[in-house]
Amino acid sequence: MQGVSIIGTGVCIPEKVASNEDYMKIVETSDEWITTRTGIKTRHISDGSPAYLMSVKSAEQAIADAGLTAADIDLIIHTSVTPDYVSPSMSCVVQGLIGAVNAACIDINCACAAFVYALDMARRYLAMDDMKHILIVGTELLSKITDYEDRSTCVLFGDGSAACVVTAGEGLFSSYLGADGKGAHSIFARNFPIENAFIASKRLEDFDGFGEWKEHKLYMDGREVYKFATHAMPEAICKAAERAGITLEEIDHIVAHQANIRILETAASRLGLPFDKFYVNIDRYGNTSSASIPICLHEMKQKDLFHKGDKVCVVGFGAGLIYGAAIFEW
Repeated sequence: MQGVSIIGTGVCIPEKVASNEDYMKIVETSDEWITTRTGIKTRHISDGSPAYLMSVKSAEQAIADAGLTAADIDLIIHTSVTPDYVSPSMSCVVQGLIGAVNAACIDINCACAAFVYALDMARRYLAMDDMKHILIVGTELLSKITDYEDRSTCVLFGDGSAACVVTAGEGLFSSYLGADGKGAHSIFARNFPIENAFIASKRLEDFDGFGEWKEHKLYMDGREVYKFATHAMPEAICKAAERAGITLEEIDHIVAHQANIRILETAASRLGLPFDKFYVNIDRYGNTSSASIPICLHEMKQKDLFHKGDKVCVVGFGAGLIYGAAIFEW
């Protein structure tokens, strides 16, 4: 099976840093409570700039890092649960602003597993031989859907953007993608209500069964999500390794969605792997949803943690409920 190669990475992170002490000023919480339960110390929060500006900056950095120009990009896959517009797509906005005149554009909403899904999509497009360079951009402004009166969730989320340029590569590639839509009500944020000139206003929760929650704000059942994540993540990694024909011990790096330090520790324990195989930066960023994994990859590349031939597993899980893992060689 044809592999993939990540030849360029980039990030754009808001300058504003919100510490645990900052959250103590707006909700009843403490640094100890947040740190012991989540592993988070700080997270970056937007100053109000639109998400597409972060996307442009991370995309341009990734393209430059790959030694390419925007005209070399054949496809842009943009991932986000917090796009600036209902329409047009974020990928089209980015394409126009960076001058990627030859790129087709796709937006996907796969929540915190989106980078894994986008990488799998990229590999499939690259296998057709009519595309050479695919740009994946993950950008999230979770602060705009965070309920800052809900102390159990508001401390978790941060904003950020990261991008990767992907091309066909040598070596193995395998993936395992899955979902459990019956758990969709565990994490949700509603879009616009159904209103028009011909019907009386109705409450959407009367139809969808998700329950009543603040309009446009994120609801999360933390206990259910934890149960799902601690089972789904090890399963996805095991299945991807099985399809790659390798053992878990042969994986050099596990780059997981940064949701909660306890989830990562539990997954490592269930897999029987040393925790130092997991890259961790949740203490500095919090949960940035689809931007989480590519931010990690950028940092790891900058720190020269990857060596040619290293087997890298990216794994994500999130709203949907959705999950997936992919293994490739650096």
